[in-house]
Amino acid sequence: MKILVVLTSHDQLGTTGKKTGFWLEELAAPYYAFIDAGAEVTLASPKGGQPPLDPKSNEPDSQTETTHRFEADSSAMQALAHTQKLSEVSINDFDAVFYPGGHGPLWDLAEDSDSIALIEHAIQAAKPVAAVCHAPGVLRHVKTQEGKPLVADKSVTGFSNTEEAAVGLTEIVPFLVEDVLKENGGHYSKADDWQVHVKVDGLLVTGQNPSSSQATAQALLQLLK
Repeated sequence: MKILVVLTSHDQLGTTGKKTGFWLEELAAPYYAFIDAGAEVTLASPKGGQPPLDPKSNEPDSQTETTHRFEADSSAMQALAHTQKLSEVSINDFDAVFYPGGHGPLWDLAEDSDSIALIEHAIQAAKPVAAVCHAPGVLRHVKTQEGKPLVADKSVTGFSNTEEAAVGLTEIVPFLVEDVLKENGGHYSKADDWQVHVKVDGLLVTGQNPSSSQATAQALLQLLK
């Protein structure tokens, strides 16, 4: 069982001068869900090499048992420092794809032709794709073979408008995940802010927020069984 985890390479939070990137818990929890299930995990990003970590995700309030485990794991840190270039990976080598969130993907992966093609080819090859928190935004331009938005008529979730408002970034982000999923015809649902919520529809798995990262990974593993 081989799983590709795709991380952002984008580190600027709009024009605020602040840093962003991927959210540590949304990488760490799925990483160990996959590793502990016996999967082989490969990390990739648009630019390759070390992807930027959202500094807020490494503050004490956001740290978890799995983030501590990840940072103490030399092989995990080595893999993170040397992510493969997204343009150089092929879905043929993997059984599934997982996208951690953080705000970074809204700027790069949502518009990245390699990422869009990767997801389209995965679905065409009957391989599941999962995304959590802001990462469902990477589905923005992904189409089916018939040319419809991938999320059209599918049950989906992702970072909610009320959660974005709570972190004060509604006016900073290039688009709101909830709005884009709805605009593309997705049947969007959410739980209360910060509560675990995961939707599975066919080969597509989406999770609402950082709290949902472990459950999103487990739902992907269930599809692989």
